[in-house]
Amino acid sequence: MHTLQFPAYISKPSFIQQAHKEINSFAGTITKNVDAKVLQSFGEEWEKFHDFNDIDIDKIAAEYFDIIPESLFSPDTKALDVGCGSGRWTKYLSQKVGVVDAVDPSDAIYAADELLKSSPNIRLTKATTEALPFEDNTYDLVVSIGVLHHIPDTLGAMKDCVSKVKPGGYFYTYLYYDLDNRGLLFRSIFKLSDLLRKAVCRFPGKLKKATCDFLAIFLYMPFILLSRAFKALGFKKLSDKTPLSIYRNKSFFIIRNDALDRFGTKLEQRFTRQEIHEMLTACGLTEVTFSDNAPYWHAIAKKP
Repeated sequence: MHTLQFPAYISKPSFIQQAHKEINSFAGTITKNVDAKVLQSFGEEWEKFHDFNDIDIDKIAAEYFDIIPESLFSPDTKALDVGCGSGRWTKYLSQKVGVVDAVDPSDAIYAADELLKSSPNIRLTKATTEALPFEDNTYDLVVSIGVLHHIPDTLGAMKDCVSKVKPGGYFYTYLYYDLDNRGLLFRSIFKLSDLLRKAVCRFPGKLKKATCDFLAIFLYMPFILLSRAFKALGFKKLSDKTPLSIYRNKSFFIIRNDALDRFGTKLEQRFTRQEIHEMLTACGLTEVTFSDNAPYWHAIAKKP
């Protein structure tokens, strides 16, 4: 049987025994590049949305991981998932690689304990990007998916992640795009929705969750149904250009989750493709590859 050991920690953690796994905690060691309210928000989000089924995970992962080199999907690969949330991407990766270290600074790590309970090749760690408790140049693949745009200093957090990639390894990320490949109408609709986000994110927890469920039904679903109708009628290009078209093949659970993710968070930064490319190269990475497909933008680059 093929076995691969987890990398050693560089300092001693405190241990939090959960129902299924032991969580290794380095919480509170370094918290400069962290927004406390954002951490609380994501802890609440993943407490509500943690029960992902394998069908949903595999369907979405096919969109996110379309540019991962097949050579990395190997039992010899050590992977690190920074900002794992409930652990849905961690679970997908764990079926493709040898071991995965799943790290999150929020209470989402406790939700991950439930989702990842049947995956022995996953280790859970509570830590910030500034305090990743592993030696530099350790992992074949480091991923941070939909996370770094919620951190005050995105480039600084990216450098922290890249430092853990071994020479010849890869860093993969997904960052919210700045609508740089969209037209004026799409941008105008987005600006209106962003004004709404800035109000909703300030609501108390229960009201915020209820409001985002309302938005999933009455804001998301009309656009999604329109996109589905255009596609069914054979107007694929028009369907693709419809706002929220990426959700036309998603379950309502995913739509509700992403509505809360989108409108419930106060800190949201957006980047153009060029800006992301510049950040990746500023981290010393080469061979930067972007996917031309949604979600925008996700990219992978190599550490020379």
